[in-house]
Amino acid sequence: MDAHGLGLLPTLVVSLSVAFLGGLLARAVRLPPMLGYLLAGVVVGPFTPGFVANQAIANELAEIGVALLLFGVGLHFSFRDLIAVRRSAVPGALLQIAASTGIGWVVATGVLGLDPVAGVIVGLSLAIASTAVATRALDQRGQLTAAAGRMALGWLVVQDMVVILALVLIPALGGGAASAGDFAVALGRAVLQVAGFVAIIVLVGRRAIPALLGLVARLGSRELFTLAVTVLALGVAYGSSLLFGISLALAAFFAGVVLGESDLNHHAAAEALPMQRVFAVLFFVSAGMLFDPTTLLRMPLEIATLVVTIGIGTGLVTMAILLLFRAPPEIAGVVGATFAQIGEFSFILTDLAVRRGLLPTSGRDLVLAAALVAIVMNPLMFPIALRFADWLGERPAMVRWREQQALSFKPRAGMLVDHAILVGHGRVGATVAAALRRHGLDYVVIESDRRLAERLRDEGTPVIYGDASRAEVLGATFPELARLIVVALPDAFHARQVIALARALNPTIETVVRTHTEAEALYLADVGVGLAVMGEREIALGMSDFALQRLGVPADDAQETVNRLRARSRPGASAA
Repeated sequence: MDAHGLGLLPTLVVSLSVAFLGGLLARAVRLPPMLGYLLAGVVVGPFTPGFVANQAIANELAEIGVALLLFGVGLHFSFRDLIAVRRSAVPGALLQIAASTGIGWVVATGVLGLDPVAGVIVGLSLAIASTAVATRALDQRGQLTAAAGRMALGWLVVQDMVVILALVLIPALGGGAASAGDFAVALGRAVLQVAGFVAIIVLVGRRAIPALLGLVARLGSRELFTLAVTVLALGVAYGSSLLFGISLALAAFFAGVVLGESDLNHHAAAEALPMQRVFAVLFFVSAGMLFDPTTLLRMPLEIATLVVTIGIGTGLVTMAILLLFRAPPEIAGVVGATFAQIGEFSFILTDLAVRRGLLPTSGRDLVLAAALVAIVMNPLMFPIALRFADWLGERPAMVRWREQQALSFKPRAGMLVDHAILVGHGRVGATVAAALRRHGLDYVVIESDRRLAERLRDEGTPVIYGDASRAEVLGATFPELARLIVVALPDAFHARQVIALARALNPTIETVVRTHTEAEALYLADVGVGLAVMGEREIALGMSDFALQRLGVPADDAQETVNRLRARSRPGASAA
């Protein structure tokens, strides 16, 4: 079938369908779905028989995926998180990137025979870990919010910033400059273009973007808000690429950074996430279409060399740097193993370098093949890295070095611990909040009404705007560290979703839920909810208490009767 004759619909439907099957197979064998998406690209690519997707259309869809991916990175970019681990993450990540790039450059030029510029690009591609694979691996091991996870996330932020810088430098390198002076001029022009864009987006967009989204949020239409987030992400990216000549990905990243500084960031991330995920899948499919699987047969030794380079140059170097920074061996081992792989940003860099004529397609194929193998092998790296880190950390010299000044991980500024999460601040939620305030108990509110959320914020109440059933929104309240969640929502189905998500993030969290029917109360009791409060029943009990006392029953006896009635009416109680 002629790939150029295929339109958007066949390319989109077949690519997503094959990616879905590939993701299912990858998860069935406990591998990241990203590997299945890459293999799906190989299946529909020009190097394998059968259906061949339209590469041009796939590339355009992939460009949207990259823009949305970096928009999401910008939304989650937090200088506060970086500051919390700045003494180790910033210098450590920069040192690791330099060392890993140097090792990769030596391998690329000495073993693969690439020229020095191509060697730098390959070296940098082998030095940047996949954020998607790393966060998934940490989450599966319960380390995402632990000290190792915080260190890894800070490290990843620094790596992301280096990639953003590389996205500026590569077009300048590929501009056809004939001399160092011409390159300097091309680089200066690129830097001025980016500086002009950043100045406008920070000075103007910093106010305009959150203000526009805030206006849309106050209208109360979820569809309009989702559309506004998408338009901002892609509109700013496309417009900036036309006006300033910068890449879609870079413009989308800074748009995400600007929006990430507002209190709309969690809700915006939650609304943009489904589309971001779909187009990110198309990006991986597009990357897989570029890969010639015969590379595995033609250059197995070169691929094995790059895989070893990733393990040593990224994983082992990261672990060694953390140990030198006096990190506990278990943290160094987890972070080192987490980074012993490469992914999406390596594909972006190598593909851009190929399109700019700085890297041969064979170099990109080798990086893609090494990435596939490294992702498959990554789960095996954890026991190896942990044992090696323990052995190395127990050496007398390392023990003495670590005891001089142990690396500490202070709680992040603004992080709540042992707090309550209050979902909904209507009549019921406001009463619960007043009771918590009266006793000086920490709590944070999740409110989906934008006007009410703004009023609470102005009053000094800790509030997250958005839908509590979305992981991005609920996760912003640190549910893994909370003791209690109070769901004061009128919608029973919505309340079930929130409770299920909260339990997934923190299985031991206590739960209180508002309900309106006995059937719903029975269901909530079956799933282990601590307390299901039915409004009508509590009204009846309050009226009973008042009536008993007005008819002469002592207050203590009346309260005992009410307590017995309440216990009897609870789901599962006997009718004694």
